[in-house]
Amino acid sequence: MMSRFHRSALATALTAAAVLPAAAPAAAADADDRRHRVRVSTAYELPGDRVYPEGIAADPRTGVLYAGSFADGTIYRMSGRDRAAEVFLPAGADGRDTANGLEVDPRGRLWVTDSSTGVAVYDVRTRRLLARFEVPGDGARFVNDLAITPDGTAYLTDSLRAVVYRVTPRDLAAARGGRGALEPSFDLAPVLEPYEPGAYTLNGIVAGPSGRYLLAVDSTGGDLYRLDVASGAVAKVALHGGDMALADGLDLRHGRLWAAHNTRDVITRWRVAPGGRAAWLERRVADAELDAPTTLVRARGTLYVVRSQFDEGGPLGPGTPETPFTVAAVRGI
Repeated sequence: MMSRFHRSALATALTAAAVLPAAAPAAAADADDRRHRVRVSTAYELPGDRVYPEGIAADPRTGVLYAGSFADGTIYRMSGRDRAAEVFLPAGADGRDTANGLEVDPRGRLWVTDSSTGVAVYDVRTRRLLARFEVPGDGARFVNDLAITPDGTAYLTDSLRAVVYRVTPRDLAAARGGRGALEPSFDLAPVLEPYEPGAYTLNGIVAGPSGRYLLAVDSTGGDLYRLDVASGAVAKVALHGGDMALADGLDLRHGRLWAAHNTRDVITRWRVAPGGRAAWLERRVADAELDAPTTLVRARGTLYVVRSQFDEGGPLGPGTPETPFTVAAVRGI
């Protein structure tokens, strides 16, 4: 998910993107975009003047979509019956100041990360807060995105600490109705490409189909990493034809990985090797209509993309956002 970049962090990310060499296959992917029409349209409108939406998730049981406001933590619900989203959880609910990563697990629990604290878990039927997990201590942190493996374990990225936290079903049961602590399961700081202090690194994360590995993106370094759940091993994924510079949210389905590259107004699609050790760029779409896409989710045969407008009066730049804030439907990629 999109980070609250200050200008120096943004400059670091842009510099990292600039020094990565352009690959011929990426140019071929651009030509492919001209041959195959990609359609970007507005699927949903989010009420509010300063929403700056960040995360999106689909309920795997119903297909209902949820989006979150980075500005104040409001959670929106989109059922498909109406273009206007409804407020599902109000701003500031349960002390939540932001909403970054969102995920709905198969048991109907909505997980919402708050960058400054941790993650809150809700029952989507009753809207009741089930548990809350927080990063201990007072040090800088930025809890960003999350993924849930088939066994119900949640993994969360911290963009400032370059670690991945873990919450198991046992942890959730123990904290039910109360609080628990987030403890690192993976520390990627030693293996990431060199970065300046305070840079935002780990961002989007997805789980492999069996849950045996995770894929996490380093937005600043432009790399994708494979995290082995059983052994704890961390390895860089071999990317062919492109890079993950400024990549934000990820979505993995049936061997295809989609990535939103926020301030580039780009979506890429990759073919991932069985086992997740390599990926090949298949499509690259650049379109100003994406409006700084922070994340995406594939549901009901459509790719839904959050238009954050972070560069229009938001965390990344001056200007005035266009209202209403929206979620786009992208077809053809």
